[in-house]
Amino acid sequence: MAKKPFTPIPPMAELPPAEEINAAEILDKYLSGEIDLICVLGPTASGKTRYAVRLARQINALLAERFPIKSGMTASGAEIISADSRQVYQGMDIGTGKDLSEYEEIPYHLMDIVEAGTKYNIFEYQRDFEKAYKDIVDRGGIPILCGGSGLYIEAATCGYSLPEVPADPKLRAELEKKSDEELIAQLASLKPLHNSTDYDTRKRLIRALEIAIYEAEHPVKRTAFLPKNTYYIGTLVDRDERNARIDKRLDARLEEGMIQEIRGLTDGSHPALAPEHKPIPAEDLIYYGLEYKFVTLYITGELTYEEMRTQLATAIHQFAKRQMTWFRGMERKGIRIHWTLV
Repeated sequence: MAKKPFTPIPPMAELPPAEEINAAEILDKYLSGEIDLICVLGPTASGKTRYAVRLARQINALLAERFPIKSGMTASGAEIISADSRQVYQGMDIGTGKDLSEYEEIPYHLMDIVEAGTKYNIFEYQRDFEKAYKDIVDRGGIPILCGGSGLYIEAATCGYSLPEVPADPKLRAELEKKSDEELIAQLASLKPLHNSTDYDTRKRLIRALEIAIYEAEHPVKRTAFLPKNTYYIGTLVDRDERNARIDKRLDARLEEGMIQEIRGLTDGSHPALAPEHKPIPAEDLIYYGLEYKFVTLYITGELTYEEMRTQLATAIHQFAKRQMTWFRGMERKGIRIHWTLV
């Protein structure tokens, strides 16, 4: 079947200037207490996982030079904590691009920690990040946060505890009566809309409003458990190159069996599914967005294969652009990101 070209998207803003990153300088800052976390962030397909693993190996090599291990002792080095909102789910591997083989000897955390079919939220992520971060630090390791979910990164590094927001059936019933446009306007009145994943489905939109309304009535307080001095590194890639990588990666994932993986979640045959989550309803998979949304629409017959592929590629292009918008927004709030070419 002949492949149609992907739909181009409008030009993005000028890229930030690139820097040379010196692993020895970062290690010195960490050991001196000037920083207490390293964060590698970037849009999808920018090479952030590969870069984070390489940085971890550079830090470990420096530690081995400076502090030779004596016989019978074990070393604590750099460990990676994922900041990806979908890689937490078991069995959602190809669609989320876990690429676990890239890590090899480098320990990683917060992947495959909850069952597919469940709803994992930002409160749970912050709680789990705190546990992983404290565990690494207590063992003398060096934590590297790595991911592209701006909300998760800010939850981990901006030092605010988040309330666990209970479901409010009465409020949800009231919100269901409103149009999407009315709901988005209400949400925008309560919080900045940096990332449209808050409202890419009606269910997400209502949940985002439920959380925003709760938080407006329950002010959050600063927590003592999160890192306070993060060294942010951003993986920089030209828009055209990034989109080319996205297109190539999408075709590779389709060939690797992404459709079969998602079909297994919809029909209950996926081995990672717990009995109580077999099968996962199509609307629940659509909730996870991007690959899971568009491939599910293909599986249910609402899209042809070519429609699915083209619309999904465009959606990922747009998602990457929104991620960069989020990160530039972090800079406008005073966060220093050291951008580097990868």
